Amino acid sequence: MIASRASVLLTISIAGLLVLHASRAQAQWWSRAPADFEECAEQAEKAATKDERSVQLTDCNAKFAGRRKPGGGYSYFDFMQNRSFDIAGPNPTPEEQKKIDEQYTAFLERERRSRIAAAFTAKQQLLQQASLRNEKVPLPVEAPNKQASASEIRSRAKAANCARHSFSCEWPRLSESLKDLKKLFSPSPAPSKAKRG
Repeated sequence: MIASRASVLLTISIAGLLVLHASRAQAQWWSRAPADFEECAEQAEKAATKDERSVQLTDCNAKFAGRRKPGGGYSYFDFMQNRSFDIAGPNPTPEEQKKIDEQYTAFLERERRSRIAAAFTAKQQLLQQASLRNEKVPLPVEAPNKQASASEIRSRAKAANCARHSFSCEWPRLSESLKDLKKLFSPSPAPSKAKRG
């Protein structure tokens, strides 16, 4: 008799679970799940509180990647590439996702090449600027009609062979520069005019 009571209780429990499960299934039948983000967002807007609405919108974003396009169909925005892709439904199919991933790989390769080219250009500009700074400015050549004296030639040759920033070499250069300045600022004697008679 104890065994029969246990089997009756077990049968009643199973029957109760089946009835409970069937009632839940009927409840879901009359409340249809949203088909895409826009329907989901419309339902979320009807939420009683702002917090509830925010939670439901977050769920909508998690469920549906695509957004309905005005002319029909759906669009998926990939923020990593900053571009949209046309998709057939509210979420990308595995084939569509594969194409999006391939496009992302190509995008990353273009970005990498662009960064390398920019770095190369910047390096070339730095090298060019450095070479311009190190380039020696040619000294002006004296006019061919002005003949330098032998002592000037010797002092210039000696100055060219001297080490920079040593007093023994810098003094003759300074002295020559002062002589040149004196010539510039001192009035040159006017050529004498022959008297006409």
